[in-house]
Amino acid sequence: MTPRVKVNDVRIQYETSGEGFPLVMINGLGLDLDNWDPRLVNELSKQFKLILFDNRGAGRSDASDKEYTIKLFADDTAGLMKALGVPKAHVLGLSMGGMVAQELALKYPEKVSKLILCSTHNGGLDVIQPSQKVVKMLAAGVNVMSKDEWRRIFLPLMFTADFVEKNPDFVEIVAQRFFRHPISREAYTRQLAAIQDFDAHDRLRRIKVPTLILHGRKDVLIPPENGSILAAAIPKAKFVYFENSAHVLAEEMREALRILTDFLT
Repeated sequence: MTPRVKVNDVRIQYETSGEGFPLVMINGLGLDLDNWDPRLVNELSKQFKLILFDNRGAGRSDASDKEYTIKLFADDTAGLMKALGVPKAHVLGLSMGGMVAQELALKYPEKVSKLILCSTHNGGLDVIQPSQKVVKMLAAGVNVMSKDEWRRIFLPLMFTADFVEKNPDFVEIVAQRFFRHPISREAYTRQLAAIQDFDAHDRLRRIKVPTLILHGRKDVLIPPENGSILAAAIPKAKFVYFENSAHVLAEEMREALRILTDFLT
């Protein structure tokens, strides 16, 4: 059983693996530490001490009565680092986790060595929004209770149709992990509201740590133009597009790992 530790007013579920300089990984909407691509975790743990965790309300971390905000999730991340005796780490955030990573770098710059923002946006009026069809699918995610519903709603948001067709075993593993500790309807709705209220664009020039931005050209959930907006706002950020990848970069994970490890080492 993975451990939990008291952070602020909740208990946060976390897991560590590997040795080396710490790398904190922050996952996206509705996801927990089991939902990371196993290829990403396996490879990065060969060079870094990975710290994976469930955001407040997701997985096996406690929910709370506090209003969920991206800033609150950043406070939780900083609190977890303190509780684990990690004064500074590389930070990788995916989707909503990338928003949390931005807030962490802004509010706790002393805790962030290098910053990786994957498939995310900076909030506010500058965000390029997904299609109305995708917005409706995302809202419908609150009612996902079966694998058939998950396949219909979430698969098209995470992966390209070609990847799903060619990798049925991988997709089945992803589905099984999603349903180990599914997020509650209430927590999903509250996390979604936190994303909608997020806005860091006018503050991003304050991020001074080395930053890498990764985005798939075929991302329908957070359109790829948002990556270039982020890159323009963060001083000296490095930006890489993946031509054949959707939201979680599964289609080109080997190349993503090469770029990640080159950046971090």
